[in-house]
Amino acid sequence: MRIFILLGHTDPATLSGALADRYEAAARAAGHEVRRQNIGEMHFDPILHEGYKSIQHLEPDLEDFQANVRWAEHVVIVYPTWWSSMPAILKGLFDRAWLPHFAFNFADHGLTWKKILKGRTARVITSANTAPFLLRFMYGPPTVVLDLCLLRFAGIRARSTVFGPSERASEATKAKWFRTVERLARRGR
Repeated sequence: MRIFILLGHTDPATLSGALADRYEAAARAAGHEVRRQNIGEMHFDPILHEGYKSIQHLEPDLEDFQANVRWAEHVVIVYPTWWSSMPAILKGLFDRAWLPHFAFNFADHGLTWKKILKGRTARVITSANTAPFLLRFMYGPPTVVLDLCLLRFAGIRARSTVFGPSERASEATKAKWFRTVERLARRGR
């Protein structure tokens, strides 16, 4: 399987980075083809300055991101949950790169759209400093924007895995999370 991993935390020396590393290593060991981008190493303006009124030139790293998504059969996005959502830089990447003619096309009447990235799957992996059930109860799923509003909007069947509370997690708990991620990676899920 062709797997594209995006680390959505700017610092790879974090729990998010470790989860992405574990996923990548297990996927490669299982024989999957893997590509990876770390958002902290990417160079792009995360601001869509004029909305969609005019075309804003995509920087090479955003073009690579789009190429990796097109190439992939399975997309994995790993990031920390901050304020019940994804980091701003990750949202900025999607604001800039998740464009008509790449991810979707609206019908002329504007009521429906074509899902251009259909046939792919995705796994959203995030950690939060709150217990996942409590986070979901209080604010809703922390992955709803990425999972439902972005990936599924483009036709990608997405599933989410939320780990937490991350700040107080013991080494034994983190080891359990790593095993979960490795199992997902081996199966290409």
